[in-house]
Amino acid sequence: MKNSKKDIRALSKKELQDFFVAQGDKSFRGTQVYEWLWQKACYDFDDMTNISKQTREMLQENFVINNIEVDTMQRSSDGTIKNAVKLHDGFTVESVLIPTYSRTTACVSSQVGCSLDCKFCATAQLKRLRNLNADEIYDQVVAIDRESRLYNDMPLSNIVYMGMGEPLMNYNNVLKSIEKITSPEGLGMSPRRITLSTSGVPKMIIKLADDEVKFNLAVSLHSARNEVRSQIMPFNERFPLEDLRDALIYWYEKTNKPVTYEYIVWEGINDTHQDIRALIEFCRHIPCKVNLIEYNPIDDGHFQQASDDAVAKYKNALEANRITVTLRHSRGKDIDAACGQLANKH
Repeated sequence: MKNSKKDIRALSKKELQDFFVAQGDKSFRGTQVYEWLWQKACYDFDDMTNISKQTREMLQENFVINNIEVDTMQRSSDGTIKNAVKLHDGFTVESVLIPTYSRTTACVSSQVGCSLDCKFCATAQLKRLRNLNADEIYDQVVAIDRESRLYNDMPLSNIVYMGMGEPLMNYNNVLKSIEKITSPEGLGMSPRRITLSTSGVPKMIIKLADDEVKFNLAVSLHSARNEVRSQIMPFNERFPLEDLRDALIYWYEKTNKPVTYEYIVWEGINDTHQDIRALIEFCRHIPCKVNLIEYNPIDDGHFQQASDDAVAKYKNALEANRITVTLRHSRGKDIDAACGQLANKH
């Protein structure tokens, strides 16, 4: 750890203003520092050029900026970039830049490891060591935005909370990071360009709805049958599909926003007609779309991507029932940057 000083980014703008008033300075000095920290993502007090040297030294005596550092960066043959991000206490998480011809998307992590136990996900094989702070999530976005501008000649356009960890198990920090990302005093991104992906924690989905969030919601579903889902996602025993369904109905009633279901089809696990019918029935509860995702192996051999024919049967059946469905091909598989592969192999 760098030292025991308080991280200045843990302070609100009002707390910064009050700090300067207590030092005999003007409150607007706190506003200036706040802009350096968030709008300009400044990590060094000496770079705050419109603040006097004496004030910068005073800040260094009292505070630290526990920013992330991109430890290693890997570039895929398809243009995807994976960052190994070192945190101030030595832990590492991973984040990903996914470019297309028209936009670039940041996939950010919210936990060191994961709180849940999905059998098909490499991150879930790691125990949760701690939650990320809001500024650590924010820093991942800043780093990816800079890479997007450098390598793709365009600013970052979208963010998905789909990296390491379950975002709803780090609720307060995740929402605080989104507040900073969308604030005019931060990065000023539209919440419509942000998607939070959850494995499905019903009470926290209800809390999202009650908090009237403006961003999008995706759910890693993978089966609409409890007996199957509990085998591949054991936490489903605690949060069964009936509870998830009720929470999502509540979400839609409160927000009027449809949900995206992320769904992988595996051979011998969820590739039957019964599985397809169960998904169709689940989709009928609220407006939604289904992303059929390509499986990315994590070397245990138990899970195998279903055949193209099996996936096509899903797609055709969903479309026949007027459910929007998209086939998603993974990006960055050659550098273990695809969904489910983030596990700090480096």
